[in-house]
Amino acid sequence: MRFKEGENVHVIVGNELLSGWYNGKEFGTGNSLVKVSKDKIIATKDCFIAKEKEAELVVVPQLVGDFLENHSKEDGHTLHDLLCDLLTSRASLDENVYDWIMENNNENGELLARAWLDGYEVEKEPLYYVKLIDQATGYLNVRNDGRRSMSNSVQNEIFKTKFTESEIKAMDKGEVYWLLNEPVEGVEGEA
Repeated sequence: MRFKEGENVHVIVGNELLSGWYNGKEFGTGNSLVKVSKDKIIATKDCFIAKEKEAELVVVPQLVGDFLENHSKEDGHTLHDLLCDLLTSRASLDENVYDWIMENNNENGELLARAWLDGYEVEKEPLYYVKLIDQATGYLNVRNDGRRSMSNSVQNEIFKTKFTESEIKAMDKGEVYWLLNEPVEGVEGEA
């Protein structure tokens, strides 16, 4: 098993289970080293080393994923900042994210915190065709320059034929197009 330096690991030394961080290989011996405290490093020559189970990624809606991308740790934001903003001012949070948290604030608030701390996956939105007429060539096609036409349902690098609900509704006459939606079978996300 391969480990990355700094990765959380467990070692069994004698009858004791210790948690620590993988610290690389010991020069000259090839033994793995595990740092188990500020000033204690164990060579794993005579013990067992295993990866610590990583936290399972939570699944959040696209709007929450976008929010977390825009308020990332890399930009200097902290979970404390987000929680303070939530408690003090609705105006400082994206209105849709705020509404999502308040829908079910116990569960969704916890999901937001877990997504921030442990990482997350974005929920895949279902995709739809817009079937304008009942023929094989009756599907809405949108070229990459924005022009619309009617053709078959095959999507390629020039024509987009699979859309999320929000993409359809955002089009001119989108509410009408939405009435003509047909689910894409067996395909999720990545429109």
